[in-house]
Formats: sequence, structure tokens, C-alpha cells
Amino acid sequence: MTDHDLSLLAANPEQLRTALEAADAATLMLVLVTLTGDTAWLDRARPHIAGPSSYQETMPPELRAEIRARLFDVLMDYAHNPRPLPPIPGGQMLVDMLGTAAGTPVDTDYVAMMREDLQPAEIDPRGMVWRNRPAQAVLDAFHVVVIGAGVSGMCAAIRLQQAGIPFTIIEKNATVSGTWYENSYPGCGVDTPNHFYSYSFEPNHNWSHFFAKRDELWQYFEGVADKHDLRRRTRFGTEVTRCRFDEASQTWTITMRDGDGTISEMQANAVMSAVGILNRPKFPDIPGRETFAGQSVHTGAWNPDFDWKGKRIAMIGTGASGHQVGPTIAPETERLMIFQRSPHWVVPNPNYFEEVAAGKKWVLANVPYYARWYRFQLFWAFADGLHPALKIDPDWHDPAHSINQQNQRHRIFMERHMRSELGADSPLLEKVVPDYPPYGKRILIDNDWFKMLKAPNIDLITDGIARIVPEGVVTSDGTTWPADAIVYATGFQASKMLMPMQVIGRDGVEIHQVWKPDDATAYLGTTVPGFPNFFILLGPNTGLAHGGNVIFMSECQVRYVMMALREVIEGGHHSIDVKPAVHDAYVEEVDRLHKGMVWSHKGLNNWYRNPAGRVFAVLPYRLVDYWRMTSKFTPSEYRFG
Repeated sequence: MTDHDLSLLAANPEQLRTALEAADAATLMLVLVTLTGDTAWLDRARPHIAGPSSYQETMPPELRAEIRARLFDVLMDYAHNPRPLPPIPGGQMLVDMLGTAAGTPVDTDYVAMMREDLQPAEIDPRGMVWRNRPAQAVLDAFHVVVIGAGVSGMCAAIRLQQAGIPFTIIEKNATVSGTWYENSYPGCGVDTPNHFYSYSFEPNHNWSHFFAKRDELWQYFEGVADKHDLRRRTRFGTEVTRCRFDEASQTWTITMRDGDGTISEMQANAVMSAVGILNRPKFPDIPGRETFAGQSVHTGAWNPDFDWKGKRIAMIGTGASGHQVGPTIAPETERLMIFQRSPHWVVPNPNYFEEVAAGKKWVLANVPYYARWYRFQLFWAFADGLHPALKIDPDWHDPAHSINQQNQRHRIFMERHMRSELGADSPLLEKVVPDYPPYGKRILIDNDWFKMLKAPNIDLITDGIARIVPEGVVTSDGTTWPADAIVYATGFQASKMLMPMQVIGRDGVEIHQVWKPDDATAYLGTTVPGFPNFFILLGPNTGLAHGGNVIFMSECQVRYVMMALREVIEGGHHSIDVKPAVHDAYVEEVDRLHKGMVWSHKGLNNWYRNPAGRVFAVLPYRLVDYWRMTSKFTPSEYRFG
């Protein structure tokens, strides 16, 4: 918020007073400390904040009222006496503020990152700045191809545009936003709060819900594309089939296929692959699947004409998409038969269905620092605050069910929720309570899943599927479950990274030959030796299994790639690729860390691991660690051409 905006508050003080009542008192307190420097408010509020989310506050009403009244006076003083806003605090004061906001002490590691994240969006500290801006002719001669116009591809394009580097986006779909265009199944939505799940440089203060559904998310990304005029540099309906590096010219040749089958080529100095890993639907290998006489649909490739009303639906899979689509269609089905291979841990969130009050929207948009402090609270609650619960304690007394004390507390909390929803004596409990530690698989937010399971038209089937026949599904006990349609909620081909695209680097080596089957690796999840000027966004070991969001990861990666390109262009080089020893040491460290994390738990199967058992998909680090690793670029780790 700029200084002169505050003067508008003087025209309608009652609007400000009313809006403050709708905002979270703990967040308002952090704004008050930022504006006044009075840390006494931290001491008064700290004992009453058990966690970073407003519903965990136990702050006395009197203190809440006092915070709102004092902040009202401070803001009105700024309105009547315009002056520059104070900068974000630093040092111990910021450490104390972060710890109070989180409800627990926060490492000093977070100071630099959070000072960056707390800056107003218009400052945009994650943008790349030239040290010695090249001549325009030099920039014009350097062309980047971005493959994919989803969340990370759009971020890359925006940063390239800001730097003045020419680019072309190649997108296989008809429009932008990737995941949020492709996934349109009933109930599809985000399981990370929207005020965190958005670009740091494009905040949206007008989300209708704390956890928005697919259409609103799609509209957000469509709006970002329009604002930054990305469509004019995008070839829609075009799929990249091959990228080949030419050592003589130090450039890439990109081969593309349009919707009508036309093949064309394009030259580029660098390629940024933003194809993601969760976009190729995976169907289970079940005998007889092709013999089913009814309609079949996958959540990742939903048929908008599919009608489930009044029908017997077999839903295979109970992961993230199953947890969203199941409760959405269940009330209108004649019968919903849910085939569960293994249960998931599920956590309640009272904000999951809640609308954002008009007053809170107003405060987010108009009260300085509120949106940024609110974003930090969400960052901590849905990301690094959970990281300690993922580390295996080798001396823990009950390793079969949990891995450390915090992990055990989370297990008890989620079990208690399941029992409260189903009833302490419900026979369903045996089916829904996992026998593995929390976070071994993706944690799901309760989308009224347990309420749905109690409905008379619902069957939760845990016997294995033997085969599919024309009339339905046959389980291992010989039971045939007649079905009119099958919904596959079975995820994506995550381990087939970059497939089916060919990427051919130095010496004619194809990247999947380097990776071996289902075993992608990359330095910082971004660069691979022997593939100069080829950068992978949301690549190997950048997935998030403890919270956070892919937008944060994309912003970190894109900044790093932009620094690499800056090194090439400013240095008068043609290409850059990571040294093999640097790559190998990084992968060795990632593998070492994963051995001490929950998803390497003995006997546990999840999509984070390849068939050989190696964790290839997710990040073992805290988000702050990855931010630090990608916030600087070390030229000595790279070879230049």
C-alpha cells in the first residue's frame, strides 16, 4: 500500500472501524507493532497465541478490542498526517514478531526470507535485476522457449518479460493455467489457503473463500496472464515433442506438433521446461479394465458431459482428488462404491468451507502490512511449521505408528477427529485409520469425507480389486459390485518426468537415458549435467509433502534460473550447465536426508518413491532452506560454453 492511499481512510473512518472487527486480532497486532515499533504488544499477546491461525487464538476479548482501537488511532493519524510507512523491522525484533505470529520460537534462519516476503508486492524482491544491463541488441539476440503456461511457466514468462529477454511459451492446451485448466472434476479446489497459494507479486485480496474452488483459481491465473499480456507470446494447442541441443551453435532446436498434426521447429538459446509432473493421468493396471460396458472417467481428464446423478458409481482411489470428488457427487448418486487401497490421514480445517468476510477483504486490500503478515502466518501453519513432524527419531518407542513426539501428537489429533465424525464404536474406523505414521502419504483436508461415509448409499470397500468386468468391479473375495460408471481417482504418472518429450543434450544423449527408469535427478531440482541452458521448473525433488505451495517453489526456481541466464548474457557466454560433481553431491545429500524422513518409512508405498524405492519427487528440506539455496548463484558450480 502506498503512502497516499492512507489518506483515503480519513473520508470514511467507520468503514475502517467496521473492517477491523472482521480481521484477525493477532495479525492486526503484528501490523500495530510494525507501524509503531511498540513491542510491548508482543509480550501481551504472546501467551494467548497457540498457533498461527486465527481459530487457534485464545486472546481475551478485552485485548483484542484494545489492539483494534489502538490500530484504528494509528491508521487515522497516518490518514490525517501523511508520512512514509516504517520499513519492515529486522534483527531480534523481527525474530520476536515471527515467533509470536507462529505461536512458537522461529529460527533466525527465517529473518532474511521473511523480510523479503513481507515487502509490499510492488517492491517484488524476487525479481532479477541486471548488474550491468546488456545492450538491447544483445538481449534481442537471446531467445528463451518456455514449455508450458501453467503456474511455473507463467512465472518464468513474467520474469523474462521484466528482464527484457525475448521468449515464446509453447502450451499444449487452449489457454493458460495448466493444472487449474485441466482439472475440472466436481469439487476440484486447492488444499492450501488462497492467500498463500498465489504469486507473491500478484496478491489477490478478493478471494471468495479461504480455500477456493477450481473456477476461481483458473480465473485468477487467467487474470495474471492478461495483466502481463502473456498470450501474444504463447503458441496454444501446440505440444513440444523434442528438444535437441546443437553443440556447434550452442542452441536448442525445439520440435513441436500442432493440434492438426503439423510439425514445426523453433530455435532457442535456452529452454525452461514448465510441464510439471502431475498432468498425465495414471490408470491402474487392473485386468479387464477395457471390458467395462459403462462409462469411465479419470479425475485428471474429466468429461464435462459425465452424469453421475441417479447412477451406481464405482470410484477407484481415495487420494486428494477422490476426497474432493466423492463427497461432491455422493448425494446425487444412487450408490457410490469407493474402492480404497489404503487410507489417508485427514485433518480438519474450520476455514475449509468458509467464505472470506467483506471486512477482511477490505483490510487485506487497504491496511498496510496486514496481507503480508497474514501470508506469513499461513506460510508457517501450512509449511515449515510441520517439518519437524517428518523427521524419524531413531529412538522413538513406537516406530510402526509414528516417528517422533510431534508426529504422535498429530496422529492422536487426527484419530480423535475421525472418531468424533464417525462415532467411537463405528466399524468404519478400522477401515479409515491408517496403520502408518502421519505424513507418510499426503495429508488431506477433511472435505466432509467421514460425514459422507455414514450415508446409506455409500460403500467403502477395502478388499483388493481382482478384475473389472463389463457389469462392474470384482473384488478379491469374489464379490461383483455392479456399476453404471467408473471414476478413476488414481493420480498421475509422476515418475515419468518430462515424458513423452525427448530432451537430447550433449553428445546426442537423451535425458531419460541419464536418469534411468523413473529416476529423475537434478541439481536443486533444476539443472542436469550435459544439458546446457536447459532448466526444469518443479523438477525432481521439488514436490512438497509437508505443506507449502508450488508457487513459492516456482518463484525460488525461476529467480535462480534468471540469475543463471544473467551470468551467461552479462558474461558474454553462450551456454551453462552444472558440473557433474556438484550435481552428484547434491543428489547424494538429498538421498541421505530422505532416509531420515517419514516417506522412507519401512513398508510404506507412496507416489513420492520410484519402483526401486528412491524418493525422487519431494523436497527433504524446509522451504527456508530451499529459498536460501536458490537465492544466490555460484558460477564456480557451472561450466560455461
